[in-house]
Amino acid sequence: MEHSVHIDLARCRGCTTCIKNCPTEAIRVRDGQAAILADRCIDCGSCIRVCPHRAIHPAVEPLKGMERFACRVAVPDPALYGQFGQMADIGQILAGIKQLGFQYIFESARSAELLARHARGKCEGPLPRISSSCPAVLRLIRLRFPHLIDHVEPVMLPMEFAAIQARRAVAEETGLAPEEIGVFAIVPCAAKVTAVRRPEGLAQPVLDGAFSIQELCLELVRTMAQDQGEHLDTAAGSSGIFTAFAGGESALRGERASLAVDGIRNVIEMLEEVEDGRQSGVEFLELWACTQGCVGGCLNVENPYVARLHLSALAAALPSEGGGSMGADQEWDDVTFTRTLQYSPAFRLDEDRAAAMEKYRRIDVLAAQLPGLHCGACGAPNCRAFAEDVVQGRASEGDCIFFQQEENQPAGLPPSFLRREDQ
Repeated sequence: MEHSVHIDLARCRGCTTCIKNCPTEAIRVRDGQAAILADRCIDCGSCIRVCPHRAIHPAVEPLKGMERFACRVAVPDPALYGQFGQMADIGQILAGIKQLGFQYIFESARSAELLARHARGKCEGPLPRISSSCPAVLRLIRLRFPHLIDHVEPVMLPMEFAAIQARRAVAEETGLAPEEIGVFAIVPCAAKVTAVRRPEGLAQPVLDGAFSIQELCLELVRTMAQDQGEHLDTAAGSSGIFTAFAGGESALRGERASLAVDGIRNVIEMLEEVEDGRQSGVEFLELWACTQGCVGGCLNVENPYVARLHLSALAAALPSEGGGSMGADQEWDDVTFTRTLQYSPAFRLDEDRAAAMEKYRRIDVLAAQLPGLHCGACGAPNCRAFAEDVVQGRASEGDCIFFQQEENQPAGLPPSFLRREDQ
């Protein structure tokens, strides 16, 4: 897997906050600094959000990176529109984007509307069908819930659909070669930064880079403060704008027996219930790694609940669906995955089944000897993860303060704290 989440070792203090908040146990602290287990990271951004030292950050494109292209196209996520409070309407924000150096804007919100039109009544497969709109959720399913891969609707992301249409339309209008046109997404989260470089459902990337909403907000505030009276009409309607938060996609598609679940821990719990067959009455699942959906992404600046309120106010004056014919003549096959999601065996203990079973037994034995305090002092998120690290050669027993104290304990004295079986 390719990742956009990186650790600045100069800032990292080894405080263990990140390891306790990672939903896939993908971070360890060794020698006083955090390190990411790349095969387990889903780029959900939980670590970015909680790091008290701002040592974890996404590798986003600098704004000047677009200068290498003769023509630049912006693909803004609708979450962007909710970041400015009452100071701007959508038209003013779009005008501000053009003033940053973009010649064209293709809105992800409008793409979401067109994709929903394509998807209605055409998606097949086992129930509940799972939305493909959150790249972090797709990676989570590949990692921890491979039996649910067939439940995922094979529909490309709105920003990917917008990028394909933008490159085609701009090339026809300008006569430029496709490679001379730079198409950049403006995204709210690390997972979408990663998806720009390494799409989950496409064989090749269709975007040339990603800018974070956080980075562009300050620049946009400056350009909008110098308002020259230019306002651009949004091509999206209120239904497309609402896909920035949980429940918006289900409403846009007219799904009846649907559930919208936000927050990565809640998503994991829901997927466990689906895997166990406990959600037989649900037909469509809209799952978001971030609280409230994309408005809760770690690369936003506004509180997600406040951003949702702002978006609702902005969308109130819009029709339900936008105008613009972008992609209206697409065939169903043109908007589906070109690459099948594959199981990522990051949690497999060994490729040899017998060796894996033996390692599992050793992990059980060692985990039973640990105190179960899950203190994080060993650099692992919990005692069982530490036991796995020891068995897999990523740590030694001496990294646990429990074993350290027992080794230094004078003969005949009781241990400093109790084992599980004594509690």
